[in-house]
Amino acid sequence: MTKFFTTAAFVLAMSTAAPAQALIPLHQEPTVRSMFYAIGLADEVRQNCPSISARMVRAYLYLRSIESYARKAGYSEDQIRDLADNKAEKEKLRVVIRADLAKRGVTPGSSDGYCKVGLEEIARGTASGRLLQAN
Repeated sequence: MTKFFTTAAFVLAMSTAAPAQALIPLHQEPTVRSMFYAIGLADEVRQNCPSISARMVRAYLYLRSIESYARKAGYSEDQIRDLADNKAEKEKLRVVIRADLAKRGVTPGSSDGYCKVGLEEIARGTASGRLLQAN
């Protein structure tokens, strides 16, 4: 009888346990994507605005925080490394960032718009803004 109750308790516990969730591809994970967006936006600004530069140590630490977040969310080192090396996903994100910059009045080849956006990001204290500094 004890064996029956033990088996029944085990079956009951297994049937009511929450199912393991499958991880979505890392490049689609919303937090990771928004963090990479912030880095990408800051990079576009610093490359196109001569009066704004990157806070390189802060950017490095921010990248490490993305890796840490991904590990804690259950992603493997290989998955994290694959995302870091994924040129196609980087380009897709770059297209989104450039489209968003255009909506904010940025014209490619003209530093004024990039500088304006960069200063706005810095003033608002956004994730991108914290990665930038006005010279």
